[in-house]
Amino acid sequence: MSTQTSSEQVASAHPQTAAPVIIKRVDIAAPIARVWRALTDYQQFNQWFLVNLEGPFVPGQKVGGQSLYPGKEHVRMEVVVQALQPSSYFAYTWHPYAVDPKVDYSDETPTLVEFHLEASPTGTLLVVTESGFENLPPSRYADCIRMNNRGWEQQMEKIQAYVLKTA
Repeated sequence: MSTQTSSEQVASAHPQTAAPVIIKRVDIAAPIARVWRALTDYQQFNQWFLVNLEGPFVPGQKVGGQSLYPGKEHVRMEVVVQALQPSSYFAYTWHPYAVDPKVDYSDETPTLVEFHLEASPTGTLLVVTESGFENLPPSRYADCIRMNNRGWEQQMEKIQAYVLKTA
Protein backbone atom coordinates (compact mmCIF):
# COMPACT_ATOMS: atom_id res chain seq x y z
CA MET A 1 0.00 0.00 0.00
CA SER A 2 1.37 3.36 -1.01
CA THR A 3 0.63 6.40 1.07
CA GLN A 4 3.08 8.72 -0.60
CA THR A 5 1.87 12.23 -1.27
CA SER A 6 3.76 15.13 -2.68
CA SER A 7 2.87 18.69 -3.37
CA GLU A 8 4.11 21.84 -4.94
CA GLN A 9 3.10 25.10 -3.31
CA VAL A 10 2.57 27.21 -6.40
CA ALA A 11 4.07 26.45 -9.78
CA SER A 12 3.85 28.14 -13.13
CA ALA A 13 1.41 26.43 -15.46
CA HIS A 14 2.00 28.98 -18.17
CA PRO A 15 5.66 30.03 -18.42
CA GLN A 16 4.63 33.01 -20.56
CA THR A 17 2.35 34.43 -17.86
CA ALA A 18 3.83 32.91 -14.70
CA ALA A 19 0.24 32.41 -13.53
CA PRO A 20 0.05 30.69 -10.12
CA VAL A 21 -1.23 27.12 -10.01
CA ILE A 22 -1.72 24.71 -7.12
CA ILE A 23 -0.50 21.20 -7.95
CA LYS A 24 -0.96 18.18 -5.68
CA ARG A 25 -0.10 14.54 -6.37
CA VAL A 26 -0.93 11.31 -4.60
CA ASP A 27 -0.08 7.75 -5.53
CA ILE A 28 -2.95 5.48 -4.54
CA ALA A 29 -2.52 1.70 -4.32
CA ALA A 30 -5.69 0.95 -6.28
CA PRO A 31 -6.65 0.51 -9.93
CA ILE A 32 -7.50 3.58 -11.99
CA ALA A 33 -11.12 2.42 -12.30
CA ARG A 34 -11.51 2.45 -8.50
CA VAL A 35 -9.98 5.91 -8.09
CA TRP A 36 -12.09 7.20 -11.00
CA ARG A 37 -15.31 6.03 -9.30
CA ALA A 38 -14.31 7.68 -6.00
CA LEU A 39 -13.59 10.90 -7.87
CA THR A 40 -16.53 11.11 -10.27
CA ASP A 41 -19.42 9.23 -8.66
CA TYR A 42 -20.99 12.13 -6.78
CA GLN A 43 -22.12 9.95 -3.87
CA GLN A 44 -18.58 8.66 -3.34
CA PHE A 45 -17.17 12.18 -3.88
CA ASN A 46 -19.50 13.37 -1.12
CA GLN A 47 -18.01 10.83 1.30
CA TRP A 48 -14.39 11.89 1.08
CA PHE A 49 -14.86 15.58 0.13
CA LEU A 50 -17.31 16.10 3.03
CA VAL A 51 -20.03 17.69 0.95
CA ASN A 52 -23.61 16.77 0.10
CA LEU A 53 -23.82 17.33 -3.65
CA GLU A 54 -27.40 17.01 -4.87
CA GLY A 55 -26.74 15.27 -8.17
CA PRO A 56 -24.24 13.68 -10.53
CA PHE A 57 -21.37 15.30 -12.39
CA VAL A 58 -22.55 16.05 -15.95
CA PRO A 59 -20.40 18.00 -18.43
CA GLY A 60 -21.71 21.53 -18.93
CA GLN A 61 -23.98 21.39 -15.89
CA LYS A 62 -23.85 22.94 -12.42
CA VAL A 63 -24.13 20.76 -9.34
CA GLY A 64 -24.11 21.95 -5.76
CA GLY A 65 -24.64 21.01 -2.16
CA GLN A 66 -23.90 21.93 1.43
CA SER A 67 -20.53 21.40 3.03
CA LEU A 68 -20.39 18.76 5.75
CA TYR A 69 -16.98 19.95 6.95
CA PRO A 70 -17.15 20.80 10.66
CA GLY A 71 -17.46 24.55 11.07
CA LYS A 72 -18.23 25.08 7.36
CA GLU A 73 -21.76 23.67 7.25
CA HIS A 74 -23.03 27.11 6.16
CA VAL A 75 -20.99 26.89 2.92
CA ARG A 76 -22.69 25.83 -0.28
CA MET A 77 -20.30 24.30 -2.80
CA GLU A 78 -21.21 24.72 -6.46
CA VAL A 79 -19.21 23.49 -9.43
CA VAL A 80 -19.73 23.56 -13.18
CA VAL A 81 -18.42 20.40 -14.77
CA GLN A 82 -16.13 21.22 -17.67
CA ALA A 83 -15.01 17.74 -18.73
CA LEU A 84 -15.32 14.05 -17.91
CA GLN A 85 -12.97 11.85 -19.92
CA PRO A 86 -13.48 8.39 -18.45
CA SER A 87 -10.66 7.07 -16.31
CA SER A 88 -8.26 9.87 -17.16
CA TYR A 89 -9.52 13.47 -16.75
CA PHE A 90 -12.18 15.32 -14.76
CA ALA A 91 -12.46 19.11 -14.56
CA TYR A 92 -14.78 21.67 -13.04
CA THR A 93 -14.84 25.37 -12.27
CA TRP A 94 -15.81 26.84 -8.92
CA HIS A 95 -15.41 29.87 -6.73
CA PRO A 96 -12.47 29.11 -4.43
CA TYR A 97 -12.65 29.65 -0.70
CA ALA A 98 -16.18 31.04 -1.05
CA VAL A 99 -17.01 30.75 2.65
CA ASP A 100 -18.54 34.10 3.65
CA PRO A 101 -22.35 33.80 3.46
CA LYS A 102 -22.64 37.62 3.19
CA VAL A 103 -20.61 37.75 -0.05
CA ASP A 104 -21.97 37.11 -3.55
CA TYR A 105 -19.11 35.44 -5.43
CA SER A 106 -21.05 35.03 -8.68
CA ASP A 107 -19.38 38.02 -10.38
CA GLU A 108 -15.91 36.57 -9.83
CA THR A 109 -14.19 34.52 -12.50
CA PRO A 110 -14.07 30.94 -11.17
CA THR A 111 -10.91 28.89 -10.96
CA LEU A 112 -10.41 25.65 -12.89
CA VAL A 113 -9.85 22.42 -10.97
CA GLU A 114 -8.44 19.53 -13.00
CA PHE A 115 -7.89 15.91 -11.96
CA HIS A 116 -5.56 13.73 -14.04
CA LEU A 117 -5.28 9.99 -13.47
CA GLU A 118 -2.59 7.72 -14.83
CA ALA A 119 -1.23 4.28 -14.06
CA SER A 120 1.70 4.12 -11.65
CA PRO A 121 3.85 1.18 -10.53
CA THR A 122 1.75 0.91 -7.35
CA GLY A 123 -1.68 1.70 -8.77
CA THR A 124 -2.87 5.18 -9.74
CA LEU A 125 -1.19 8.55 -9.76
CA LEU A 126 -3.81 11.24 -9.14
CA VAL A 127 -2.78 14.84 -9.86
CA VAL A 128 -5.02 17.79 -9.06
CA THR A 129 -4.30 21.29 -10.33
CA GLU A 130 -6.18 24.48 -9.63
CA SER A 131 -5.55 27.51 -11.84
CA GLY A 132 -7.03 30.91 -12.57
CA PHE A 133 -6.19 32.63 -9.29
CA GLU A 134 -4.79 35.61 -11.18
CA ASN A 135 -8.39 36.49 -12.18
CA LEU A 136 -9.60 36.83 -8.59
CA PRO A 137 -10.09 40.18 -6.88
CA PRO A 138 -6.83 41.33 -5.24
CA SER A 139 -8.54 41.27 -1.84
CA ARG A 140 -9.14 37.50 -2.13
CA TYR A 141 -6.11 36.37 -4.12
CA ALA A 142 -3.66 35.47 -1.31
CA ASP A 143 -6.27 33.89 0.98
CA CYS A 144 -7.66 31.73 -1.83
CA ILE A 145 -4.24 30.39 -2.78
CA ARG A 146 -3.25 29.79 0.85
CA MET A 147 -6.48 28.10 1.87
CA ASN A 148 -6.90 26.01 -1.27
CA ASN A 149 -3.27 24.92 -1.20
CA ARG A 150 -3.84 23.54 2.29
CA GLY A 151 -7.29 22.25 1.33
CA TRP A 152 -6.02 20.25 -1.63
CA GLU A 153 -3.35 18.65 0.56
CA GLN A 154 -6.13 17.48 2.88
CA GLN A 155 -8.42 16.36 0.06
CA MET A 156 -5.71 14.25 -1.55
CA GLU A 157 -5.14 12.51 1.79
CA LYS A 158 -8.89 12.01 2.19
CA ILE A 159 -9.48 10.48 -1.26
CA GLN A 160 -6.52 8.18 -0.74
CA ALA A 161 -7.82 7.01 2.63
CA TYR A 162 -11.35 6.60 1.25
CA VAL A 163 -10.22 4.52 -1.72
CA LEU A 164 -7.99 2.28 0.41
CA LYS A 165 -10.75 1.81 3.01
CA THR A 166 -13.44 0.96 0.44
CA ALA A 167 -11.37 -0.94 -2.14
